[in-house]
Amino acid sequence: MAHHPRIPRTDHLLADPRLAAAQDRLGRRLVKAAIGHAQQDARDGAIPADLAHVADAAVSWLPVTAASFTRVINATGVIVHTNLGRAALSPAAVEAVAAAAGACDVEFDLPSGSRGQRGRGALAALRAAVPGAEAVGVVNNNAAALVLAATALAAGREIVISRGELIEIGDRFRLPDLLQSTGARLREVGTTNRTTPADYQDAISGDTAFILKVHPSNYRVEGFTASAAVRDLAALGVPVVHDIGSGLLMPHPLLPGEPDAATALRDGASLVTASGDKLLGGPQAGLLLGAEAIVTRLLRHPLARALRVDKLTLAALEATLCGPPSPVARALAAGQATLDSRSRRLRASLLPHLPPDAVATVSSEAAVGGGGAPGVTLPSTAVALPEELAGPLRWSERVRRGEVPAVVGRVEKGRLLLDLRSVDPADDGLLTGALLAALTDSALTDSALTDGR
Repeated sequence: MAHHPRIPRTDHLLADPRLAAAQDRLGRRLVKAAIGHAQQDARDGAIPADLAHVADAAVSWLPVTAASFTRVINATGVIVHTNLGRAALSPAAVEAVAAAAGACDVEFDLPSGSRGQRGRGALAALRAAVPGAEAVGVVNNNAAALVLAATALAAGREIVISRGELIEIGDRFRLPDLLQSTGARLREVGTTNRTTPADYQDAISGDTAFILKVHPSNYRVEGFTASAAVRDLAALGVPVVHDIGSGLLMPHPLLPGEPDAATALRDGASLVTASGDKLLGGPQAGLLLGAEAIVTRLLRHPLARALRVDKLTLAALEATLCGPPSPVARALAAGQATLDSRSRRLRASLLPHLPPDAVATVSSEAAVGGGGAPGVTLPSTAVALPEELAGPLRWSERVRRGEVPAVVGRVEKGRLLLDLRSVDPADDGLLTGALLAALTDSALTDSALTDGR
C-alpha cells in the first residue's frame, strides 16, 4: 500500500485567517469544499502536504462568488445569446438590482406609510415607453404571458392560429402544447406557408376567444408565402393577441421586418406579449401591453399570482426603460468605423505576443439572436486568432479563480473569431487582459499558433 503523508486536518485549515474570512463571504460548505480539493491535491502528490501549502491551495480553490456562474465576455457576434444569458443588463440596471436586493419599497408607500402598488415604478415606465397601451403588466417570461392570456381568455374555448405559426420556442417547448395545457382548443387555419385573412374569417365562431398571431422566431419562411397583417385581423371582430416575441417596443431602423409593440397596438391588437430580455435589453420578463379591460382581466386571474416577477426583475426592468441605452441597444447602434478602430487596437495589443500573421482584423457578420430578426445580419469586425486559443480563453485556472473573465467567440474555417459587435466597449480592457493571460499560460508555440490560424 502506498504511503500518504499526513494531510492537514480540516479544522486546522479552517483556522487559517483567509479561509475563516471566506466563510463570511461564501459560507462554510463552499469553503470546506475548497479545502477538500486542496487535501486531495496533497494526497495525489500535486502539492506538498504541509499546512501552509494545503492552505494556499485551498484559497486558490475558493469560488469567486457563492453562485456557480462564471462571467463571460460574449464575442460570438450574437448580440442576444440565449446560452450566455441573453441580454446583458446595463450598469444602471445592475445598480438598481443591488439597491433592491435588501429591504425596499416594492409594495410600500414610504410617504404615507401604507401599502403601495407592487412594481408601480416599472409599470409606469413601461406605460411611458409604449403610450399606445391602455394598460400594462409584467410576468416572469413571454411563455408565461401567453399561458396567462390563454387561461384567462380562452380556457374551454378556441384560439384561432395559423398553421405556419405553430412554432417550437426552444428546448423542445412547442407552442401548441403550451396553449392546449391551459384548456384552450386550437383552431388551425391556412397552411404552413400561406394564411390569409379569409382563412381566419371562415374559422371565427361564437366559440372563438381570440386570434393569436405569433412572430416566427429563429426562422424565416421565404418564397410562395402569405400572412395576415394585424390590421386585417383586427377588422374581423374578435380580439387579436400578438406575440411579437423579441421585445421591440418601437420600430427600429436596422430591423424593419421585426414587429414592435407600438405598431401592433396602433394596428388594432387587443394584447401584445413580448420578452423583456431580448431586444429591450432588460431582465427576463413577459410584457403584457394592450386594452385595459383585457390586461386587467389577466392580472386579476389567480394564475397571475403564480407568474409574477420578483423585486429584482422589477428594478432591472424599470432601470432599463428609464436609464441610458442598454448594451443590446448600443451593440445594435455600433458604427462600423468604431468597430474597426476597436479591432485594430486589440490586434496591436496582441502583436508583441503573437506572430504578425497569427492575428488579423477581418470583416464579420453579427446577428441579433434570441429569436429576434431571424435571417438579418449586421456588418461587423472581428479579430481572427488561431483556433487553439478557443479552449484556453473559454476555461482555465485563471478563469476559474475569477482573475479574468471567460471569453467565448466562434470558430470558422480553422480560426477563432472574436466579433466586437457583441462585446461591450467597456469590456475591451478585460478582453485584452484575458487574451494576454491565455497567451502567457498557453503551451502553444509560435509555430503551432501560426499553423493553427
